[in-house]
Amino acid sequence: MRHIFLSCLLIPISPLAQASLVNYFKTADGRTNWQYIANFSSGVLIILLSVAAFFLFMTWRKAFKTNKELTLIKGQLEERVVQRTSALKSSQAYLDDILCSLPLMLIGLDKHHLITQWNNKAEAISGVSREQALGTRLWDTYPTLNITEEHLNSALNSREAVYIKQSQNGLYYFNITIYPLHNQMDAGVVILIDDVTQKILAENMLIHNDKMSSMGELAATMAHDINAPLQGILLDLSSFQGLLTSGQLMAENSSCGKEIQRLNHLLADASEKGRNVTAIINNLLTFARKRSDIRQAADLTEITQHALTLAGDVLTSSDYLNFSEIRIEKSFDTHLPKIACYIIEMQQALLSLFRHTYDALIAARTTNPLIRIEIERIYDAIWIKIHHNGATLSDDEQMTLFEPFFNNPSDSASEDMSKRLSFAHFIITEQHQGHIAVTSDPHYGTTFNIQLQVH
Repeated sequence: MRHIFLSCLLIPISPLAQASLVNYFKTADGRTNWQYIANFSSGVLIILLSVAAFFLFMTWRKAFKTNKELTLIKGQLEERVVQRTSALKSSQAYLDDILCSLPLMLIGLDKHHLITQWNNKAEAISGVSREQALGTRLWDTYPTLNITEEHLNSALNSREAVYIKQSQNGLYYFNITIYPLHNQMDAGVVILIDDVTQKILAENMLIHNDKMSSMGELAATMAHDINAPLQGILLDLSSFQGLLTSGQLMAENSSCGKEIQRLNHLLADASEKGRNVTAIINNLLTFARKRSDIRQAADLTEITQHALTLAGDVLTSSDYLNFSEIRIEKSFDTHLPKIACYIIEMQQALLSLFRHTYDALIAARTTNPLIRIEIERIYDAIWIKIHHNGATLSDDEQMTLFEPFFNNPSDSASEDMSKRLSFAHFIITEQHQGHIAVTSDPHYGTTFNIQLQVH
């Protein structure tokens, strides 16, 4: 359209067009026809005004359409802004709700150590409301907290978390973690305080119960071991007293050779029982005095031999046989590596197993009592197998054999604490990270299997 308009304007400018146009406005006698000029000028002006009006209309239409589109875009942008603002407010409220509902104390501090965040848990433990805490110094609001400026500065400078433990005479236990804020215009830290009081108290109670149950089992076995030779001594002394009371040794012309012989036998037996009690007490003293909190490299065969020697000294029976009289078959691999262990505890664990084996042999009254001990290395572990042909264990007894003993008045009198092996199980599994299991069958006997890793 613009090109056509320009062409219309340029046509009169050409010389031929100008000559024809001049002749048009003249009469036949050569005079100017002003009427034609006026009509032509009016027509040209109308045409120009029409073209201008057309261009103005097109421009207005385009501007109107553009304005309508801009108005629509503006409305969409405003709607998006409202939606995003609502979403941000909702997210902020959600985050604030999470921070306030955390089961941990959460405290935010700026670089001047002024409180910027104080959640519900902090209010509950400190007794200070959020409105009172915000904008104040940490130590003015919570002076009992075991955090210093050095801790805060260390976290800020190193840009690494700082961990602190705080406790007060068993009343409370706190695990405190100080996190430096990253990618923030203003430096600051976040303090997380975990109140682990109930957890620590519960763990301490479980440890205490385990210790007491283990000590109860150990005390029961000690009493059991000491009681047997002591009862033998008392029986011998009672018999000796009976002989003295009867007066047979003092009667005239009486043949007292047999009584003297019996008296000597009783005195010898009493002396033997006394030596057994002495061995038991020495073993207890060794356990109490020589145990160490540091592992030492030791040979398991030597520990086993020493445990067998202790068993021979402390395990006796007045009416059947002593442990030293039992046939023991040994199969020890040569060149076994030493392992890091607690020597005294391992000896006591093996002694507990030998005591349990001895009691099973006595209960079965086996005509040919046998204990077979094997120690061998299989890959990266050392296996100890203790087998006997005494009384076997039922399925229920195998299930509860390694559990701690708890005294229950409703238990039958036949329930013997010495039948439990929780003490040996604790030493092998917890202290030495090993494994222990038992298999028992009436046809094949009972076998204890111990596995210890070679470190």
